[in-house]
Amino acid sequence: MTTTALAPRDREEAVRSLVWDSVVRVEIEHHVSETDMSVSLGLGQCGDLGVCHTRATPTTVRRTPRLAREDAEPVVFLGLQRSGSSIVVQHGREAVLRPGDFAIYDTASPYSLLFAGGIDATFFRIPRAALALPEARLREASAVRFDRGNRVAALTSDYLTRLADEPDLLDSAGVLATPTVELIRAAVTVQLGDDRLSRAPLGNTLATRILADIRQHLSDSDLSPAAVAARQHISVRYLHRVLQGEGVRFGDWVRHRRLEGTRRDLADPALRAATVAAIARRWGLRDAAHFSKAFRTRYGLTPRDWRALHQ
Repeated sequence: MTTTALAPRDREEAVRSLVWDSVVRVEIEHHVSETDMSVSLGLGQCGDLGVCHTRATPTTVRRTPRLAREDAEPVVFLGLQRSGSSIVVQHGREAVLRPGDFAIYDTASPYSLLFAGGIDATFFRIPRAALALPEARLREASAVRFDRGNRVAALTSDYLTRLADEPDLLDSAGVLATPTVELIRAAVTVQLGDDRLSRAPLGNTLATRILADIRQHLSDSDLSPAAVAARQHISVRYLHRVLQGEGVRFGDWVRHRRLEGTRRDLADPALRAATVAAIARRWGLRDAAHFSKAFRTRYGLTPRDWRALHQ
């Protein structure tokens, strides 16, 4: 998306809607007039790894305490500075980024991104469970500058730059998603100086397997903690404990994923022939009245009104 073709009065809301719908819910403050405001957003996906390249006039982005609290599925962002400079603020720390530097930040907590000279950056959206860092370690690594003094960070920066510059590498099968996250995780563990974390195999992370199982069965109307626990050969109590360690509540996570899925499908012209009820059933939502109420509570519109708005 680029704002060039939009009327100046429509630009701010168009950017906000796209960012909220496809990237993350944040407050965006533009420091130029409507006429001078310019934003270009390019979105990509590699498995569960989201990519957003952004160029924009001077802007401040804030994740407020309320928005952080309301998110049922927090994620981790890596912001890679392409040119100019920016400041990442979280947990009382500030990281000043120059070209080639990057920082991570967690949407479970408030943060600010300051782009006084404009934005030229690529943002990578990583599921917390995929990154597989303990809560305390993730907090330590947030709003910390990763630069070429960390050789693994330098390698990561070069790799992510090429990944962002060659969209065809972001294949739909997500072949590169896991090695990309592993490389990011290696850079973080080297920065933290924790050999135990760097040796821990990502593939053996139970939380990752649990969330993958849930995603695979979102269409099951009888999806439950007991069913997932049985497939993973663990107790329901232990399942909840593992998810709690990732900042995830089973019911909230499933509800959010299902509603987001129906919202995307209702706006998809290719699914115009499918009824609202059929789309809801595809996501395991069999009770039409309950679905309509939950959708309106979350998005402020009924499913039918949302579809009409995007057709």
